[in-house]
Amino acid sequence: METRVAVIGIIVERQESVSELNAILSEYRDYIIGRMGIPYHEKKVNCITVVVDATMNDINSLCGKIGRLDGVSSKAAVSNV
Repeated sequence: METRVAVIGIIVERQESVSELNAILSEYRDYIIGRMGIPYHEKKVNCITVVVDATMNDINSLCGKIGRLDGVSSKAAVSNV
């Protein structure tokens, strides 16, 4: 299947969801190219960027699982290549 490079932006507003988020990301570790997390203490949120190379099905599945976590939101920007 054809894969695409995507950047997934994640904002964590509820700290209690971090362990569930890490478990999901670990499940998709074979697709992850890189990951960067920045805590923003003033607003009490964490901003995470994950770059993946995966099929559209896997990208959508990952974003869907992340989006179902309480206090966590995500959006993906997907390349054409």
